[in-house]
Amino acid sequence: MRLSQGSFVTRRETPSEADTRGTEMLLRAGFIRQLGSGLYAMLPPMTRVLHKLEALIRHELEGAAQEVSFPLLQPAALWRKSGRWDTYTRAEQIMFAVTDRAGRELALAPTHEEAAVAVARELVGSYRDLPLSVYQIGRKFRDELRPRAGLLRTREFVMKDGYSFHTTSEDLARTFEVMGDAYARILTRLGADWRAAQADSGMIGGIGSREYLLLSDVGEDEVLYTADGLYTANAEQAVSHAHPAPASPFTTFGRRHTPGTPTVASACAVLSCEPAHMIKNVLYEAEYLNGDQTSTRPILVSLRGDHSVNRVKLWNAVSARVDGTLTALEVADTANWATSLPLGYIAPHLPDSPNRTFLRLCDGAAAESNNFTTGANETDWHVLGANWDEQFRLPEVADLRQAQAGEMSTHDPAQPLLSARGIEVGHIFQLGTRYTGALGMTYAAADGSSQTPTMGCYGLGVTRLAAALAEQYADERGLVWPAVIAPHEVILTVVDMKDAAQVEAAETLYTELRAAGRDVLLDDRPLRAGVKFADADLTGIPWRITLGCGVAGGRAEVRERRGGEVQEMGLGEITGWLGRSMGQS
Repeated sequence: MRLSQGSFVTRRETPSEADTRGTEMLLRAGFIRQLGSGLYAMLPPMTRVLHKLEALIRHELEGAAQEVSFPLLQPAALWRKSGRWDTYTRAEQIMFAVTDRAGRELALAPTHEEAAVAVARELVGSYRDLPLSVYQIGRKFRDELRPRAGLLRTREFVMKDGYSFHTTSEDLARTFEVMGDAYARILTRLGADWRAAQADSGMIGGIGSREYLLLSDVGEDEVLYTADGLYTANAEQAVSHAHPAPASPFTTFGRRHTPGTPTVASACAVLSCEPAHMIKNVLYEAEYLNGDQTSTRPILVSLRGDHSVNRVKLWNAVSARVDGTLTALEVADTANWATSLPLGYIAPHLPDSPNRTFLRLCDGAAAESNNFTTGANETDWHVLGANWDEQFRLPEVADLRQAQAGEMSTHDPAQPLLSARGIEVGHIFQLGTRYTGALGMTYAAADGSSQTPTMGCYGLGVTRLAAALAEQYADERGLVWPAVIAPHEVILTVVDMKDAAQVEAAETLYTELRAAGRDVLLDDRPLRAGVKFADADLTGIPWRITLGCGVAGGRAEVRERRGGEVQEMGLGEITGWLGRSMGQS
């Protein structure tokens, strides 16, 4: 390809819409253009990157799954059968829902579990038809409240999503690992700095999941891991051994007047104790749907004063204990549930009433506390020297606290948790029978009985992965693409287009490289050399060959974008050298 014949426009200034360095460089290099909030056009260079990335994914999935294509528009009835329609359209409000001219409700798909089951149940009749594993690469839609970071969080995106069906959970587990290995190979071939982490299954659900993250300071996810490599988890899911609380200074039970101490810090200052000696009680209000009926319930959470609630763990714990679909969970207004008693003075035994029945939960670390201080259910008063099952009945115990870097891992107390930021690019799930059961998918087992298959799903964001690589590798000069997905492998830069010898050498080398199978871009624009060099760096093409005054002596300069190494070599050596450097002869 010749730059003089293409639509190639770069920008020197930092675009106002760029909120990360990777996004800035993608915009400046002419890879993407924003059309609206969370909506981007993919220009020719980015389209080439995405096509190469899709080819890499297809190569690594060869033999593991068959490619299909499901409709983007899906009947709402499928989502109602799975129980996710209200969650996605009313609770989370992340799915675009439309109505056709006949009044039928449709979903603009953010994911395809329901559609995959609806198709698979027509294909599978017997155990002989299983396992079945399919995937697609296509567009998805998500009504993001706050799109950000360019292609990392958008309203329309390209994704690879796969679905598998099995007769046994053991067979599902094998495919789960096969897909995980494929993702690992893809990320390794891209040269990415990545981690596979235990994760929360979220609204997809299931019996277990693992996510794949590229490490980056702009990542929305915190990853907690150990140096021995035996534990990695998203902070939403991570567990740890809490630091033990120091010996309590309170030896007997009593009450103390503590005016103006509604916070842990203020109460501990007056009581001359540490936050770990306190049990704080946080009041939440849960809203959930049961059919068309909306209900609310107060949730009282007890945990140590030096710990914080993990919102994902709490959501999951409450979801499992309310009769319906949880739609909201927020810190409550005490005027509704505690007669305006300030949060800092609430005790674990805040009494029920005819109009309120608390769901009471206690974090595991708090359940081990003794001789603690806590609220007295009276403004400006605390109790101290309290114990569970003496002054207060121990609530139902669950893991509710946020694990922290520096705490000890559960598999080895000598391994503290370390922290990093990551961008989630892939997520794989063992779903069990959640969807196949809800949508009535069955097969005839070997003994003739009717059985429900177990299911897995496997997502990998294509546009998100490309954007994450841009974030991970971009430097102050521009993008730095891995050769396997770069828009071009090599750029030939002619220093002076008025120099016939330079032009002739470039044309000869261009033809030679193309004949050798190299994806080469010829910068034959009549511009200053400095502009061309800046554009080559900005676009992140792995190798730049500069044809300048050295052509008179039969030589050219070869520069690697990533490391910046520069060397001179004969024009006749370049094609073979590049082939060897790229791992191909």
